[in-house]
Amino acid sequence: MKARVEVICIGPDGSEQRQGVLAIERQELAMETLGMSLAEGKILLQGVQDFVVAQQVSQDLEQRRVCVHCGQRHTSKDNGNTPVKTLFGPMDVPNPRWNRCACQTDGPKTFRPTTAWLKGRTSPEMLYLETNWASLIPFAKVVGLLKQVLPVGDSLNPETVRSHVQATAERIEQELGEERQLNLFEGVEEDWEQQPLPDGPITVGIDGGYVRAAHKQGWFEVIAGKSVVAFRRAEEGEVSSAKCFGFVQTYDQKPRRRLWELMKSQGMQENQQVVFMSDGGETVRRMQEYLHPFSEHLIDWFHITMRLTVLQQQTKALQEERPQIGGAVSKQVESVKNLLWHGNVEAALERLGNLIMDLDLIRAHSAAAEKVAGAMAEFETYIHNNQEFIPNFGERYRQGETISTAFVESTVNQVVSRRFVKKQQMLWTLRGAHLLLQTRTKVLNNELDEVFRRWYPQFRVKTA
Repeated sequence: MKARVEVICIGPDGSEQRQGVLAIERQELAMETLGMSLAEGKILLQGVQDFVVAQQVSQDLEQRRVCVHCGQRHTSKDNGNTPVKTLFGPMDVPNPRWNRCACQTDGPKTFRPTTAWLKGRTSPEMLYLETNWASLIPFAKVVGLLKQVLPVGDSLNPETVRSHVQATAERIEQELGEERQLNLFEGVEEDWEQQPLPDGPITVGIDGGYVRAAHKQGWFEVIAGKSVVAFRRAEEGEVSSAKCFGFVQTYDQKPRRRLWELMKSQGMQENQQVVFMSDGGETVRRMQEYLHPFSEHLIDWFHITMRLTVLQQQTKALQEERPQIGGAVSKQVESVKNLLWHGNVEAALERLGNLIMDLDLIRAHSAAAEKVAGAMAEFETYIHNNQEFIPNFGERYRQGETISTAFVESTVNQVVSRRFVKKQQMLWTLRGAHLLLQTRTKVLNNELDEVFRRWYPQFRVKTA
């Protein structure tokens, strides 16, 4: 069997131009010879791309050849080509320089007509796929995958992909509004109260993770979280709507604006209930401030119980050394947990203070007591610093309200660990990690398509 694949271009006047792009010859039929091979598919794609690009540019140049003011044809100054990388092969796009028409007296004497549409040297489809895949898997694997399945050319390398992803992220960053230290909403509270009923409350969970730094500088912290809308009033039943976010807190200059824009994209109104939950760290507390006029800021129960569990583990050594004292301390720690569960922070702090004073009497003669006393003093400081953010967890739990950022733990793993830590031995700069976080969260939130459509109006146009 012999087959030939041709591509036909039909001109405005109905004339046709044909070009063969692939010849296939088969002898004996077998599973491995059924249809086209991957290599033949790549040849076909590149052949069609070459022909289509050549015809597109040729017709566009012909249309622009005539001066729009006087109808005279522009004369050529010189010819040239501009290399453009596409998913279906690198192209040398004709990019001539023409002389300015004699009827025009202002401006440069020559111009390139392709500047009307030739923006950059990589097609949006190529940029999109590189950004999408590199946000999920390592740069080198993106290159290997693209070269294996598409005729992208041999010049593609991990550093090129990295620079393209970072340029995309920088452009996303430039679209963010300016950071403001005060409330980001406009207007006054009287106007906000006149707004229609908002959707269900928004719960924002914030937590942190760590990424290995480049140049042997140890680790640095990455803030990640998830914003969840409980329900939509315009839809039947309760429909969960969630988006994640992430940034390098020592690099990002606009963390409040970033989170505010994310919540606005979820339909946040000025009169909406918003609950921020975090581990009580100073960094996330600062970010939560001034974001919403009716927001509530809470420390989550998960981090309190985690610290109390560690504290209880440390009392076991004291119980082995001094059973009576150790047992009493363990019971008091459990009572502190009960007080905090019911929001009795003052009573919990008083009990912690008494415990520390009791342990001070024996810590000089007991290593176990010294360790427990130090951990308890640290926990007391933690509770004291966050006492205004500790609610009645028991009451919130009975009312079906969120009391923990446990739902954010999986988000930290999804946003940070799977790309930056687990099974990845890469070392990251603050800028590199922060920029990749921006594209990664866009991909995870299914927003990257809309970003590219905003930049390139004809990119993957939605059909009715």
